[in-house]
Amino acid sequence: MFAAGNRVMASEGSVNQGKRRFLLGASIVWGGIGTVAAAAPFAMSFWPSERAKAAGAPVEVDISKLELGQKINIEWRGKVVWVINRTKEMLTSLPKLDSTVADPKSEVDHQPPYCKNEYRSRKPEIFVAVGICTHLGCSPTFRPEVAPPDLGPDWLGGFFCPCHQSNSTSRAACTRACRHRPTS
Repeated sequence: MFAAGNRVMASEGSVNQGKRRFLLGASIVWGGIGTVAAAAPFAMSFWPSERAKAAGAPVEVDISKLELGQKINIEWRGKVVWVINRTKEMLTSLPKLDSTVADPKSEVDHQPPYCKNEYRSRKPEIFVAVGICTHLGCSPTFRPEVAPPDLGPDWLGGFFCPCHQSNSTSRAACTRACRHRPTS
């Protein structure tokens, strides 16, 4: 060692290189552990919670017992979803309503690609849709009967919204009488 002013400096020969390497390695390891411990909660915040996963998870429904003409309501993401097993009469009445429907072939972009057809479904007989009216957020009433007295002789079955008196076909296609967007 030699003195340089008030400071005392060690010469290269007196430094313990093994101890220096150990302390440097230990500092790097503990610094890495600390960084991972601090970053883990931040990174975990980017993943959805179990509650969010459950809310957006797919819903499985057994439709094997769904009778012809029957509608069941399923809850998905807090919304009502309709599942209808349409009868042959319902399917044959759809083309008859093409002149009253704003988008009979479902060509507007709000339909998924597999529903861009006259039935708005993958399988013509099974219809699935979110059953929320875009006017006030109610759930329109399913009225499968043909020409009931309160809806008139032109009614071929479908959905009736009591909030604003509009109707939709059994493919949930809004007729031109709708005052707002079609049901989602």
